[in-house]
Amino acid sequence: MSLVTTKEMFEKAYNGGYAIGAFNVDNVDIMQGVIAAAVKTRSPVIIAISGGALKYMHPAYARHAALAAAEECDIPIALHLDHGKSVDLCKQCVDNGFTSVMIDASAYDFETNIAMTREVVEYAHARGVVVEGELGAIAGIEDDVVVDDKYGSFTHPDDAVEFVRRTGIDSLAIAIGTAHGAYKFKPGQKPQLRFDILQEISAKLPEFPIVLHGASSVPRDRLDTFNRYGGQLPDAIGIPEEMLRQAASMSVCKINVGSDIRICYFGEIRKMCALKPNKFEGREYLEPARTAVEEMVTYKIEKVFGSAGKA
Repeated sequence: MSLVTTKEMFEKAYNGGYAIGAFNVDNVDIMQGVIAAAVKTRSPVIIAISGGALKYMHPAYARHAALAAAEECDIPIALHLDHGKSVDLCKQCVDNGFTSVMIDASAYDFETNIAMTREVVEYAHARGVVVEGELGAIAGIEDDVVVDDKYGSFTHPDDAVEFVRRTGIDSLAIAIGTAHGAYKFKPGQKPQLRFDILQEISAKLPEFPIVLHGASSVPRDRLDTFNRYGGQLPDAIGIPEEMLRQAASMSVCKINVGSDIRICYFGEIRKMCALKPNKFEGREYLEPARTAVEEMVTYKIEKVFGSAGKA
């Protein structure tokens, strides 16, 4: 198969009450682990690459690696730019064969966000590429989410409607209580998704694909492995899986997975370096790490997102 856009993926996910994982990859090893899991579970999959990872991998290498995966597999694979911070970067990715791009202008004021997003949409749609936008503040690791009224810093449903109408985007990342990073909630603070806001947005934007970023939930055993072999990450309290399942059963068609993958991958490398300190064949360390990614992605697809068998 060739690389595809997310348009048909999201239509089926919305109607089927499941979500598709957008798995952030930093290298070809991780990409292979993600693809292996998607093939094994017969799930559509989104290969997401951030601007930083793209600079490391180089656009041409990223594109050809994804194309190679698509040629060898008979499952739908989309190649997606995650959190494109500039219009130029989004355009470069469109020109480099990405089938989906995210323009993240959420740090700007509402009108600037609309203008930047609209420019990317016009450029991408003319070339058959779909666009994701972002609206509302998704917290970072150090941020506090302070809610002064019903919506606070979360995405306001009326703003979402106006944003979609004026930009022409194909999917929208909203803020309903997720946070970027693997460990972003303070001790004693329980993560809580604002399903009431999600329902309001869904009612105002029927059949429109919603995206969740910052939904990491690192498996306990993988975090322990990372820390046992030299890591110093505190306990990771992610979004409970039952909340992600509920979101996937509603209008959330795409859930991003980033920190989970990195901790699994590099935790296994740390472990192998400690257990086999005299080895100097890269495969001795990287193959188990790739397998760890495959196992974690398989679990997410089968037990959390519900996309297994939907390819």
